[in-house]
Parts: sequence; structure tokens; C-alpha cells
Amino acid sequence: MILPYLTADLPGIGGQLKAEPEDFFVEEIPLYAPAGQGQHVYVEIEKRGLSTYVAIKMIARALGISPGDIGHAGLKDAQAITRQTLSIDRVTPEAVAALNIPNIKILRVNRHHNKLKIGHLAGNRFVIRVRQVTPEALPQAEAVMAVLRQKGVPNFFGEQRFGHRENTHVLGEMLVRRNAAEFVAHYLGRPQPHEAPHIQAARQLIDEARWGEALAQWPNNLPDERRVLAAIVKTGGQLEAAFNALDGKLKSFFVSAFQSQLFNELLVNRLDRLDCLENGDVAYIHGKGAAFVVRDAAVEQPRADRFEISPSGPLFGPKTLMAESEPGQRERTVLAVKGLTPDDFKLPGLKLEGARRPYRINLKQARAWWDDGLWVSFELQPGAYATTVMAEIMKNQVSA
Repeated sequence: MILPYLTADLPGIGGQLKAEPEDFFVEEIPLYAPAGQGQHVYVEIEKRGLSTYVAIKMIARALGISPGDIGHAGLKDAQAITRQTLSIDRVTPEAVAALNIPNIKILRVNRHHNKLKIGHLAGNRFVIRVRQVTPEALPQAEAVMAVLRQKGVPNFFGEQRFGHRENTHVLGEMLVRRNAAEFVAHYLGRPQPHEAPHIQAARQLIDEARWGEALAQWPNNLPDERRVLAAIVKTGGQLEAAFNALDGKLKSFFVSAFQSQLFNELLVNRLDRLDCLENGDVAYIHGKGAAFVVRDAAVEQPRADRFEISPSGPLFGPKTLMAESEPGQRERTVLAVKGLTPDDFKLPGLKLEGARRPYRINLKQARAWWDDGLWVSFELQPGAYATTVMAEIMKNQVSA
């Protein structure tokens, strides 16, 4: 879907992002400092042109350990210069400090008691350059950022949530609906023009239900899809076998994408009241992750003005705290249109209880300046997308 802009009445600057890795810098803000003792080695690295997973594999190979022994608090882009902390088990600080790996710089080494896990960070700090713009872009960017500081940044899930085939939310919906035929069609079939010819050919065989031939031609670099297809072939074309063969983490990822798409739909309809509470809202308490139903919006609004709380939307599940009154009606309508209820997200083998997500995020330490291009810097909470901020500033069309 095409995402609207909160600042649609202000002009965008256009321009280009990530022309060079130096144009996009992100640094993790730690949730806590290492204690100086413990079995895990904490290492802050600076990497260039590498994804977090690739960097972890390179470090594990150099140390002679399993990638599973390395923990991380967040995932960082490949097309960027990024600083993040990793925790490494079964090694000494001296061995880590001595690492010499291309495009990975060791900045600091220490010890701590626990392994880092996703979410163990206070936020991320970004410094971003926009190329192909003129100095007139500076006041335009500052005007947009002033609105975002006041009202908050729309907390949309970005396009990366929906995969390179832009259909992970559809796969999640088919899982929730237990619709094996449509799941297989979208997961294995439906060739897309941007895919390599041999992949398109294999997907075309799926569309024609030529399962065995498709398996014989299926590319080795798509192992998850191959495993699902092999299960269908083994059962003589029983499409329900796809659900049993699908990895649990992938199932959760697909359903999460469907939850994200429904959240985005609700946020689109809330955009003009992003910073305003309504009776019946579920308010999200920033910094605590807790939520409560708003009984008197006028009483609670000053807390929202101070960015202590924000209206929130559901990540649907059987235990999601649902809004009441008008906000609750809007949430239930989004599901009712699809013929679903929160209990439909109760899937075998998956623990998808549901949650609340704030409709907005706080833009901190935001500023802009000109130096051979427009530069902007800001801080965001974990899980928030810098691309959403840049979309508001640039107004280049962004879909998700």
C-alpha cells in the first residue's frame, strides 16, 4: 500500500539516499553498559557495507566458534556504516581485540554477564546525507522536522517488513485463514518480473501444478521454499503439507507481517489525529511498554502532549488488549472486513498472543545542516524506521 505523509501539506526535498555507505550512519544507543566481568565478551564494532548477519558469520569464522554463540541487540543495514555491540561466548577479550576482518573495525571490548538479545538497546542514532538537492532543501527539511518533533513520527512498518516479493503479509493472512492453496500459490508460484529467469520458470511450473518438475528445477538458494515443495511432492500434491514443512520462525515472520499490514491500515486512518487521545483508546506508556484504556481523553491528553503516552494500535492476537468505543469499533471493523477475529491468530505451534504498538514515535535530538548535501541527524527508539522520517522529509514515494 502507498503510505500517506503526516506532513503532506509541506513540500518534500526529493533527493537520493545511500548513494555511498558514508551517506548513512547508524549507531546503537546501549540499554546498559557492560559490567566489566562475566562470561560474555561485549565488543562494539563498526562495519561498512555488511549486514549484521554477515558480520556475525565472519567474526564467528575468524574465532572458530558457532554464529549462535554471538548475540546482538538489533539488525543493521548493509548499505551503511553502522556501529553496534555484539556479545560473544566461549572466547577471550584478547582474541576479540586481535580480530582483523575486512570492513569490520573493533572499537571497544569488555565483559558482561548475559548474552545480548534483540531489543537490548535504548535506541539508535542516525546521521544521514541526502544527495542531489540544493541548499534550499535545508529550511524545507527543518519545517518538516518541526512538525515531527511536535506530533511524533508515524510508526508505520516499513517496506522491508513485507519482503522483496512484497507479499509476506499475504502469506501471513493465508496462514491465519488456513488456506493452503493460496499460501502455496503466493509462496512458491506467481513469478515476478524482477526475479531471475530460472526462478520465474520454476514458479510457473508451480502455477501449473507440475510439482515434481518444479522441484527438479527449484534453485538451491531458496532452501525454505524447496523444503516446502519437497513435502508437497512427497505427499502426492497434498498442499496442506506445506504448513507442516514450513519453519516455525518463518510462520511467525509471515503472520507478523500480516499483523503489521493491519496496523498500517489503522494508522493511515488515524494520521490526522496522531497526537490526540480519544475515549476508548488504548494508550501506550513510553518507556514502560505498558498500556491502559483511556476513560477520559481530556484528563490524559496533557500526558500525550509531553510524549509520556500515545494512542496505540493492535498487533492482533487472541490476547490483544482491544480498544473500546469508537477506536475499538475501528479495530474490529478492520478484522470484520476480512471475516476474521483475534482468535483466528491462535495457530498451532506458534505463541502469537498479540500486542499494542504506539501509533507514533518520539523524534529526539533532531537537527539538519548543509555540507555538500543535506545532512540530518536524530535518535529513534528500537524498532522504529529511519526511512519513515526520511520519507516525510523527501516525499519520494514509499510503498509498504
